[in-house]
Amino acid sequence: MIAIEPIAPAEPVAVPAKPRRRTKVELLETVSASRLNTWLACRLKFRFRYVDGLVKPNTAARHTGTVVHAVLQQWNLARWRRVPLDTDAVEALFEQAWALPDDLNIAWDNDAPEAAAKAAALGLVEMYFRDTPIPPDEKPEAVEVSVEMDLSSHGLPRLIGIIDLVRAGGRIVDFKTTGKTPDNAMALHSNGLQLTAYALLYRDATGRKESAMELHHLIKTKTPKLVITERGLATEQEEARFYRLVESYVHGLESEDYVPSPGLHCAGCEFFNECRGWH
Repeated sequence: MIAIEPIAPAEPVAVPAKPRRRTKVELLETVSASRLNTWLACRLKFRFRYVDGLVKPNTAARHTGTVVHAVLQQWNLARWRRVPLDTDAVEALFEQAWALPDDLNIAWDNDAPEAAAKAAALGLVEMYFRDTPIPPDEKPEAVEVSVEMDLSSHGLPRLIGIIDLVRAGGRIVDFKTTGKTPDNAMALHSNGLQLTAYALLYRDATGRKESAMELHHLIKTKTPKLVITERGLATEQEEARFYRLVESYVHGLESEDYVPSPGLHCAGCEFFNECRGWH
């Protein structure tokens, strides 16, 4: 079993870490799925976010995701500790998470002010507790656990990551909040790198393979809904693919190859103006 600290469900919700400037040497010491995904999407965006440490206002969607994750984390910790978490406690946790100091920098949408966004986020939490496939008496193996793996035998940095939930029997769960119902095949493809990383981290920490992996999508539609995408173990091919992607990351960082990747995804990038001025 993965070891986790005995954190009480009532403890304060952690404030998300803010971007900060990092040196190339520091970035080459470790790699995470989130950093790797940013690198593969656009190397210049990676530079703005992780090398230059540019800080942008938080978005309503990102804040909603952070709050929902925080409440689900505390719910899973309560089940792990066999401590009841009633409706009043859940609402108190939600209010605490929503009111974090970080929300002072949120760029609220004109069409979705804070009150509407808050109501939608609470609706997602209530929907998940109502529709979750996880039995209330099922004790997790681990909750929001920080894990790392030494990849020096492959000539690569240490792999680090935080797994949202490991269900009983080694079922790895990752929570997603999104505004659109995902296509299962696309969801597995776009999250494949992250799931493979979690599988490798789990195997290294426990000495055994995961039994399955699940993506729990909390959909922010008018009527919130839950979509679960399941898949089996990470294959040898996926593991080899992951190592090759990390190799590309290392080589690019070493040569400081921070070139942009223009495309349709640029419309939603927070560094659009900085990118246009790059030379």
